[in-house]
Amino acid sequence: MKKIIGGLLAFLAIFLVSGNIKASKKAPLSNHQLKTAITHMTLQQKIGQMYVSRVQTTPKDTVATLTKYQLGAIILFGPDFENQTKSQFKQRITGYQKAVQIPLLVSTDQEGGDVSRLSSNPKLTHQRSFPSPQTTYQKDGLQATIKEAKQTAKILHGLGINWNFAPVADVTDDSNSFIYARTLGTTFSKTASYIKKVVPAIQHQQVATSLKHFPGYGSAADTHTGFASTTRSLADFEANDFLTFKAGIQSGADSILVSHIVMTAVDPDLPASLSPKVHQLLRKQLKFNGVIVTDDLAMGAITKYAQQHHVSPDLLAVEAGNDMIMSDHYKTGIPAIAQAVQSGQISEHQINQSVYRILTMKNKLHLLAKNQLP
Repeated sequence: MKKIIGGLLAFLAIFLVSGNIKASKKAPLSNHQLKTAITHMTLQQKIGQMYVSRVQTTPKDTVATLTKYQLGAIILFGPDFENQTKSQFKQRITGYQKAVQIPLLVSTDQEGGDVSRLSSNPKLTHQRSFPSPQTTYQKDGLQATIKEAKQTAKILHGLGINWNFAPVADVTDDSNSFIYARTLGTTFSKTASYIKKVVPAIQHQQVATSLKHFPGYGSAADTHTGFASTTRSLADFEANDFLTFKAGIQSGADSILVSHIVMTAVDPDLPASLSPKVHQLLRKQLKFNGVIVTDDLAMGAITKYAQQHHVSPDLLAVEAGNDMIMSDHYKTGIPAIAQAVQSGQISEHQINQSVYRILTMKNKLHLLAKNQLP
């Protein structure tokens, strides 16, 4: 009898502990709660949420920056993973989260292959390799490629990273293109099938996805170093490149990253990331309601454009319709954007919409609790 009672008590203890664990998980907030929170935020707080920025040289400096500017997201590059144990890395991310009132989106580029930030420190992943989707697809097929993405997302989540700038939705048959090795290396329709399945596979691990690089590089040049444009017609994009993005949107992709390519058929004057016309394509034609984020505004194409036209890329990016801007110029950008709102150049309604989309994405990731919102 004592053994039976002891067993029952042990079972109840396990049951109660597991129940407490479930109860402690942050339940999603309602849309009304999110909208109410926005009304209590200052304009500077709202704009801070729109920034995706690099971490500083030291964790101490990063904490100070996050405390002062209350940014919405950070992005980690290879060096940010180096020279630390898994425990130390997680502790560092926890420290960053404690510095902000509204929890951070902690992002990285973990595509696999040539773009694999986790590979900078094999100790974090028990020496695991991260092949490119193209390599896995050609060797083992679609299901293995989806499984690899799912396992990678699980690893990211375990480290405290909740937003991956993946999957790559670009397609090109030009093996000499800079983007080729990062694509699936197959047709538009097969890539669309991959995107349709890989998006939920990643997101089910509580890691947000970002389809990139809209509207699609194709065989265009690399915008990391300078200007790149495509003279292809809009009809060509609609029949081909947009197929993969539509597949991702229909699968509920959390965000879309817009590249700096100049899409001459739509807007010959502005890079896609700074073009209101290109963003209208996403919102109205492709009916995307999630977060739109720029590619890195420090890339050559944008810095050269800004120098030539004496403009602020951060301000133009918001005017174009981006919800989030990948930039480290928050010190000057936040007040410049705030001034544009106060002068009527940008409507505060637009800012509110962007912040609502950002909070919605964070809410979906179970990052928010009512006491963490303004």
